[in-house]
Amino acid sequence: MDKAGRRSYAGRVAVQKASVLNDEQLLEGCRRGEESAWEALVGRYQRLIYAIPRRAGLDEDAASEVFQEVFATLLENADSIEQPSRLQAWLVTTAKRKTWRMISRARAVRPFDDSEHEGEVYRLADEGLLPDEALEQLEEQHLVRAALSELEERCRLLLQMLFYSAEPPAYSEIAAALGTSEGSIGPTRARCLKKLLDLLRKKGYS
Repeated sequence: MDKAGRRSYAGRVAVQKASVLNDEQLLEGCRRGEESAWEALVGRYQRLIYAIPRRAGLDEDAASEVFQEVFATLLENADSIEQPSRLQAWLVTTAKRKTWRMISRARAVRPFDDSEHEGEVYRLADEGLLPDEALEQLEEQHLVRAALSELEERCRLLLQMLFYSAEPPAYSEIAAALGTSEGSIGPTRARCLKKLLDLLRKKGYS
C-alpha cells in the first residue's frame, strides 16, 4: 500500500472510530478541527437533514443546497452552540428554517401568471413545513438507523435482512449469509433486537 493509500485507510479508520462517539464528543472534536469527527457527524445526520427539504416538496438540487447550508452554518457556529446534547434539534430547526427561506425565495421569483401550474412547494401556506407527526417519524427513523449502525456486523446484517427488505429473504438465505443454522436465527434475532432496544433507550428513545 502506497503512502496515499495508507493515509486514506487511516482516515477511514478514524471516521469509524469517531462514529461511535455521542454528539457532544463529536462536536468537541469538530471544535478542535478533527476532520474525522466532522465526517462522522455529517454522516450521522445527512439522511435526516436531506429528508426535511425533500418532504417539504423541494427537488434534489434545492434539497442538496439546504443540506450544504445547514452544515456550513454548523461549521460557522460550532463554538457557540450552548447545548451540544441537543445538536439534533438544532440541526432540524436550522434545516426547517433554511427550507422555508428557499421556498420563500422561489415564491418571490414565481411568474405572476403561473397560478394554474403551481406545485406543492407553493401550496405550503406557513412555516409549518412538516407536521409534528411527520417530523417525529423522521427523527425516530434516524435514531433507529444510528443505533443499528452501532451494532456488531452480525446483528446489523441480520436485522437489515429481516426488516429493511421489501421481501425478507427465506431463513435458508439468511443462514447462508450469516454462516449459521436456520434454527439459530430466531434466538439471534431476539438477542439483536434487545441490543438495539438498549441502544435506543440510551439515545433517549422510549
